[in-house]
Amino acid sequence: MQTPAKPVNQLFSKNFLNRLIWPLVAEQFLAMTIGACDTVMVSSVGEAGVSGVSLIDQLGQLVIQLFAAFATGGAVVASQYLGHKEQKKAQASAKQLLNLCVIAGVFFIAICLPLRRIILNGIFGALDPQVMDNALTYFVWILFSFPLLGIYNSCAALCRAMGNSKISLKVSLVMNLTNIAGNAILIYGVKIGVAGAGISTLLSRGIAAVVMLCILSQKKWPLFLEKIWKPQFDFTLMGRILKIAVPSGIENSVFHIGKTLVYSFMSTFGITVIAANAITNTVASFSNIPGNAIGLASVTIVGQCIGAGEKEQAKSYGRKMMLLSYGGMFVTAIVVFGLAPFVTKIFNLTPQAQNLAVLVIRACMVANIFFWPMSFTMPNILRGAGDAKYTMIISNISMWLFRVLGSFLISKWILRIYPGNTQFAFFGIWIGMFLDWIFRGIMFYVRFCGKKWLEKKVI
Repeated sequence: MQTPAKPVNQLFSKNFLNRLIWPLVAEQFLAMTIGACDTVMVSSVGEAGVSGVSLIDQLGQLVIQLFAAFATGGAVVASQYLGHKEQKKAQASAKQLLNLCVIAGVFFIAICLPLRRIILNGIFGALDPQVMDNALTYFVWILFSFPLLGIYNSCAALCRAMGNSKISLKVSLVMNLTNIAGNAILIYGVKIGVAGAGISTLLSRGIAAVVMLCILSQKKWPLFLEKIWKPQFDFTLMGRILKIAVPSGIENSVFHIGKTLVYSFMSTFGITVIAANAITNTVASFSNIPGNAIGLASVTIVGQCIGAGEKEQAKSYGRKMMLLSYGGMFVTAIVVFGLAPFVTKIFNLTPQAQNLAVLVIRACMVANIFFWPMSFTMPNILRGAGDAKYTMIISNISMWLFRVLGSFLISKWILRIYPGNTQFAFFGIWIGMFLDWIFRGIMFYVRFCGKKWLEKKVI
């Protein structure tokens, strides 16, 4: 069989790809590492404080997923305009992305601030009074930080769209170190508990937002933000961003809700299983860093190819991104597989929980090598072309059919065969998740091999 000729006049050099991807890898590793340190520092306020903070963080994840969806939509539209050599339109779409994120952040403050106690009671039921007090205190500060987080996320997405992920890496470093320093001063020094954790989060996000706005207000950038103090609304461009953002937001939110349902079901398996699962998720998140980073880069690469009308290059770069993702995931999975017994010792688990965590981590690493990139890097390639509705539909079907229903049925079936053996049933949860990955991967690969995803129009 004759191999296809390589596309001439390739849009992106190897050096460009390295400058885009490696800072994204470093940024994700930094955020996860410092996030773990942040958790340890907050734990010093006591069980009631930790519980209150963790409850709000669960709610916060839904908002973060929304901002991530806006960022994806904005990055796709801006990237396609840049690829199409329409810089004015690209700059205008950048400002509309910023508008959407700020509006969303202010909306959450207006709705949630006066109703925060009702919201917490409605979602979590009757909480311990101390836990409720801590949650309410932390919730106020986190609410005020949402518009600032939206600004940072939108600007970081614009940096990726320009192919300059070093900016977001440096600002992320400043933001996370500020948060750690703020926690140290306000929790350990001033001793104001969860209020200190909330204030340091607000300050760190505020500093990151201001720095990002100052950087992107400079005219030297392809996507500079002009007259940020003067709101200008272009509902056509907003609609194009939302065309990607709404399906992505639904997909992300449903995914988070599905995970929460699975955790709720799994919590009946006992503390050993809960601890092993928590450690497995923490360790696995580090192994996924290369795939996540390459997925973010793929939105920029494919978006600019589609904007330039280079559909064959979009497909060619899509293959290259997938090869890079598989290569990166293979390396991290092998390392984590080998170090699992040593890593789990850090968390001071019981021997039973540690042994269970090691088994599940290693099973997860094997599945990561074969299935994860196709399941989670590939959809970003499709989204880069504007094919967000398809990824949403497949992800929702797969989540509810395999990860939620499949996990429940497999675990129940195992418990019937081995009554009372919740550790065996715990493997049923992960089997359901692996089936979810396999189904997604197959459906996304079939879509990629076809031509429909290349025919989607965003601009």
